[in-house]
Parts: sequence; C-alpha cells; structure tokens
Amino acid sequence: MTTARDIMHAGAQCIGEDDSLYKAAQMMRDLNVGSLPICGRDDRLHGIITDRDIVLRCCAEGRDPAGMKAGELAQGKPYWVDAASDVGKVLSMMEEHQIRRLPVIADHRLVGMISEADLARHLTDEQLAHFVESVYAMK
Repeated sequence: MTTARDIMHAGAQCIGEDDSLYKAAQMMRDLNVGSLPICGRDDRLHGIITDRDIVLRCCAEGRDPAGMKAGELAQGKPYWVDAASDVGKVLSMMEEHQIRRLPVIADHRLVGMISEADLARHLTDEQLAHFVESVYAMK
C-alpha cells in the first residue's frame, strides 16, 4: 500500500502565525514554493497561506505585507492527512475539498506536504486525470 508519507515531499517548513506576510513571501521565494503551512505557537497546523493569498488578500487591498500577520489569513479548519493514510484517502480528500496542496501530519506534527507535482510523480495517468477533473471542475 502506498501511503501519504511515500508520496509527500518531506521537510515542509511552517511560517509562524505571528510572522509577517513579507517574511512568508521571502520564505516562498527562498524555498521555491507557492504555499506554506501556518503553524501556531503550539507548533500545530493552523492553516495554509499561498502566494495568491498574499497578492489578493493583502497587496490588492492596499495593505502592508510587513504589517500583516500570516495568521490573519488562516481561515477555517485546515485539511490534512495522516502520514499513514493510503493514497486513495489523499486523493478523495483533495478531490472532495478541491485543494491542490495537503499537509501530512504524524504524531500531531507536520512532516511534509503533498502537492500536485507529487501526485503527478506517483499516480497512474488514469488516477491523475480523475484528480484533475475533480479538483478543477466548476461547481
């Protein structure tokens, strides 16, 4: 059985909920990623921030990314998957919630992330086609 841990990219780094969006943007640039998990003072996952969030919910609204905290963009309960979950569960969660990135948790701590690129490397063409149809379908 292929698990979330098998297909994730390990070493995902969190942005702290009290860190600025300016710092988040710098981290994304330096790590060459388009999203970061937001972790709280308790070292637990509080959400995910994307480069698009920074542009649309900060810059486009005329707000200062140096003065806005990452935690301000963490909304609702974040979706995540246990590292031992099988790929079927990963796919169904991402498809059901139409999400493109999924944090992987083990022992209540972030251990990695699963992105579309990770899926593309590990799924069959048929599985990947179904994922794309489901996630990008207009509701």
